[in-house]
Amino acid sequence: MDTRKMKWGILGCANIAINSVIPAIKNSISNEVTAIASRGKDKALKTASALNIPRAYGSYEELLADPDVEAVYIPLPNHLHKQWTIKAAQAGKHILCEKPLALNEKEVEEMIEACDKANVYLAEAFMYRYHPRYIQLKETIRSGEIGEIRGIHSVFTFNNAEDMENVRYKQHMGGGSLYDVGCYPISAARMILENEPEAVTTHAFFSSQHDQVDMMASGLIEFPNQISLTFDCGMWAEFRNSIEIVGSDGKIEVPSAFITMDGKNHFIVTKQGISKVIEVPEVNQYTLQVDSFAQSVYQKQPLPFPSKDAHYNIKVVTACIESAKARKRIEIV
Repeated sequence: MDTRKMKWGILGCANIAINSVIPAIKNSISNEVTAIASRGKDKALKTASALNIPRAYGSYEELLADPDVEAVYIPLPNHLHKQWTIKAAQAGKHILCEKPLALNEKEVEEMIEACDKANVYLAEAFMYRYHPRYIQLKETIRSGEIGEIRGIHSVFTFNNAEDMENVRYKQHMGGGSLYDVGCYPISAARMILENEPEAVTTHAFFSSQHDQVDMMASGLIEFPNQISLTFDCGMWAEFRNSIEIVGSDGKIEVPSAFITMDGKNHFIVTKQGISKVIEVPEVNQYTLQVDSFAQSVYQKQPLPFPSKDAHYNIKVVTACIESAKARKRIEIV
């Protein structure tokens, strides 16, 4: 393992950065936080002071001009991901950008092209994929313990609907539950099945109180070999966060699939009515994500999940949005 520490700059003071990613970087083996930027210097200084970050900038451009910053984390609203990813690439910075990477395929393609041209790494921040339980889960499937996969069901919902000014509830900012949390079950099914969907059918609740973004959606994602993902996602519902993989001879349940809770890193394998809990060590999946990113960069190795994966995922997400708006099945080509 390379013993260097990657120096990170944080573009913005979003809650996900302050509460999850910055602490994860600080507690990681291969990384450290060097700088943070906000649109206002006062906010950057206040955040830097609270989190013991050495440098604070009053604009994103200033941070990107810092020669000591090697990589940036972008937790900005969805509609700003493309702009600042491209600017960061042009500044020679490696990039970890929040999901969804962009609002559509074209934007993702432009981001990947800019990063390839600048010879920098670009990763989409799906932290759950770095949790070791998914390696164990896929090994269980490959062993044949639950037989052939017949289907996957996954949910990711929460209730934040009273926060009317939240960027999730602004259409022009890329708001909506499919962009925000629906992308997780879709990503997970693609990862587990190691295949790409053929068609989607989605129904959604578009709220007039929240700029007509989809506050709840449910869908059917058709994969090859007659396997499907059924899912629902929402931002105006009780918190849920799980995956169930149904096989011909058994099933696997992940009770806390995307956001892990204390004591809920495990998964459950059931066969012929008998269940066993597969214990997994308590880990910080955000820390594993940044350590993996840094080691890929320093060792000049491919990322575990290449940026092209984001292109495939957004293709499915936008097809789901199109299906919900048109109330029809959409084939993915």
